Amino acid sequence: MTDKVILDVSHLKKYFELGRNQVLKAVDDVSFQVREGETLGLVGESGCGKTTCGRTCLGMYNKTDGMVRYNGKDIHALKGAELFAFKKEVQMIFQDPYASLNPRMTVSDIVAEGLDVHHMVKDKAQRAERIYELLNMVGLNKEHANRFIHEFSGGQRQRIGIARALAMEPKFLVLDEPISALDVSIQAQVVNMLIRLQKEMNLTYLFIAHDLSMVKHISERVGVMYLGSMVEITGSDELYSHPLHPYTQALLSAIPIPDPDIETKRETTRVRLQGEVPSPINPPPGCKFAGRCPYATDRCRQEAPGLKDMGGGHFVACFAVEG
Repeated sequence: MTDKVILDVSHLKKYFELGRNQVLKAVDDVSFQVREGETLGLVGESGCGKTTCGRTCLGMYNKTDGMVRYNGKDIHALKGAELFAFKKEVQMIFQDPYASLNPRMTVSDIVAEGLDVHHMVKDKAQRAERIYELLNMVGLNKEHANRFIHEFSGGQRQRIGIARALAMEPKFLVLDEPISALDVSIQAQVVNMLIRLQKEMNLTYLFIAHDLSMVKHISERVGVMYLGSMVEITGSDELYSHPLHPYTQALLSAIPIPDPDIETKRETTRVRLQGEVPSPINPPPGCKFAGRCPYATDRCRQEAPGLKDMGGGHFVACFAVEG
């Protein structure tokens, strides 16, 4: 990892017009940076805006406001050759390998789709050689090349999706819950493969997930989102040992520990949230977490806290945290 910022997200907003003057605020004033060669984990409950944030960072959704810069360039202003080059250099691994791969195409054609579009191989022989090389990189072999997707397990399908992305020789990957649709026994294999590929190819990852234990395993830093907003961001070890935001504390206390004695003792210290997650269509004024927070005050219900620098690269959006 270097100090070079490869992705700079500043006050990003992505709203969806629903009609009848209703607006869904999926991403609401989110800021973070990703440095070259690192993995930034992005976590939070389902519906918190993680995936929408990732897709907007790739230009798959137009932004409502704010800025996303990749290597200093506004990605939503790219056109022509610059946009074509950006789409090659930045790739996405989707959550559901059952839905993201074309069942009518062979594995060979799926993996080589980008190679053909970007004219990255000169003839059929080089194309086949590159396909075999990519399959080998993700733990498959050339005998798999002429098969169809329905012949593979979920873990194998996700490996094929990763091979397709790697064919572009990317620098930056957005991984949208890449293991959540896989069996638990397969998840660690895929994550370890991603770690190996990152080291071998000097890749940068934005790793979107809700499994906090797996995020800790792969990420140098972690950002926590709640209802479209970033509530805490810091180094992985720091977050797990010293969480500051009440929502982060609740998420971490809910991670099961495979030791019944320790788990029983944790019951007395577990942070239990009250109430329901507000609707992103009509979020409450002030801090969006105030209705579920045991420390909320009148100020929290009226004023939205911004990210506060606590030192050492630890930022938290909470009035109750002293800094």
